[in-house]
Parts: sequence; C-alpha cells; structure tokens
Amino acid sequence: MNAVLRTLVVLLSLLVAVPALAAPAAADVDLVKQRVAKVGVLHGEFTQEKQVAGFKNPLRSQGRFVLAQDHGVIWTTLKPFPSEVVVTRDRILSRQRDGSSRVELDGRQQPAMRSVNAIMFALMSGDAQALSAQFTVKVEALPDNGWKMQLTPRSAMLGKVFSALTLGGDRYVREVQITEANQDVTRIHFTGMSETPAQLSADEGRKFE
Repeated sequence: MNAVLRTLVVLLSLLVAVPALAAPAAADVDLVKQRVAKVGVLHGEFTQEKQVAGFKNPLRSQGRFVLAQDHGVIWTTLKPFPSEVVVTRDRILSRQRDGSSRVELDGRQQPAMRSVNAIMFALMSGDAQALSAQFTVKVEALPDNGWKMQLTPRSAMLGKVFSALTLGGDRYVREVQITEANQDVTRIHFTGMSETPAQLSADEGRKFE
C-alpha cells in the first residue's frame, strides 16, 4: 500500500469513527467560506513529501487529482510508482499500474465509510465546518485573501495517531501538512488547479462507478 493510500485509509477510517462535537467560532468558518471557491469539479496536480522520523531523506511522490463534489476524489500517483486511489461515498479503491484493483475500505461492510466523501472533500476544499466535528479549528487570515487553518484532534483516539493538521490556501487549498503522533510529517502541495472542464470526462465518471 503506497504512502498516500496509507495516509488516506488511516485518516479517513479514524475520522468516521469518532462522534461529532461542537463547531468552531462562526467567524472562523465564515472567513474560509468567503475565500475558498465552491466548485463542482476541480482538477490539479500534487507533490507529496513524507519525512519519516529517523530518516534523512523524505519519501517523495507526485501526480494529479480530480475532486468532484458529488462523487469523490481520484488521486493518481505518477512518480515514483504509478498507482491510483479512488475515494467514493462507499469505498476506497486502489488501482495499480498493471491494471489490477483492490477495495481497501468498503461502505457495505463498514457503514460509517459513507462519511468519507464529505470528509475527504472537506480536507481538500477547506471546509472548516465539516472538519470541526473531529478537530479544534483555528483560522488565521493572511494577505491577498490567503488563510491558514490549524486542526488539533478533539478525541484521544485521533490524538494517538495525529498531533496536528495544517491547511493553507486562498481560493483553493494549496497545502496540507499532517503531523503524526510519532513525529512523521507529510506535506502535500497542490498546484495547477483548474475549474474547467466543469464536468467529469467519460473516463473519470467510470472510475466513480
């Protein structure tokens, strides 16, 4: 299982396992709502670095993504090893470069997984209201309509795995940093975002079926 998939599976499975709690201050939520674009389909590219405690050089990967509000996320890693992860309402599916696929998490077996779509979209679209169910949210306004969001786990369960998450951006989420309890740090940078085409291609649509 690649690094991106491990992060998604662990994070999402934990997020849907903990109960919803209080929301953040309305002013914090409103700030991000006003600055982040609300789009149906967003295409872009990513680079990811994971710094593992005790190792000098980070693990690096890069690729592209499709974020579809009504469907989920297609996360395609191009380097160093081609692979693909598709997150839908009901499952997380991994595809390898040889064409084989495997269901990593299935909502039919774990009904709570039906919340994955909303949580994944919240992480990549900066939805402070949705994220506040599992994290204490602190938002900082930055110049040029920028913003920074710091997330601290509310539950002891999440706290055993993650010490903090940080999101930053402007019209779009530009970076996500995940600091694990063991001090491993994953940094994901998003670039080349485009709201066109505004609809999924036929191939992209099939991946969500």
